[in-house]
Amino acid sequence: MMKTRGYKNAMQVPRLVKIVVNMGINSAVEKDVVKLLAADLATITGQAPLMCKARKSIANFKLRKGMPVGAKVTLRGARMFEFYDRLVNVVLPRTRDFRGVQPDAFDGRGNYALGFREQTIFPEINADRVKKTQGMDIIVVTTAASDDEARDLLRLLGMPFAAAKTIS
Repeated sequence: MMKTRGYKNAMQVPRLVKIVVNMGINSAVEKDVVKLLAADLATITGQAPLMCKARKSIANFKLRKGMPVGAKVTLRGARMFEFYDRLVNVVLPRTRDFRGVQPDAFDGRGNYALGFREQTIFPEINADRVKKTQGMDIIVVTTAASDDEARDLLRLLGMPFAAAKTIS
């Protein structure tokens, strides 16, 4: 990447900083289901999740202050690279009708977001034991200054981007 981008210093080359896996949890479900979803997230990432709680009560959502509304895991270092490797080489090819991930899901600052509808696409999760399917978001944070740099970095790391659609 130093040659193609013309970087003069090795520290200019973008790199992965962290991967955040976030799972929003409907607070209307029972406490044992919340614990099972947190356990699924821990099984997927290999790290205990941080439970996010509601900051204030909202009557329309039947939400009370302190109720769990999500779980997140921040992966860094070796766990991050191991999770990224499993994501690219095992999980994404297992998805149905997979043609690549969206190449335009960057935030403008070099971070990439990816979402899944259910946790059962990960091979660690036994689909027969799942009581509630739950979606999750995966955010890949890089040191890239632009989306093009981050796209090149992720492409070199093996991310299967879909071909750009041409308008005819």
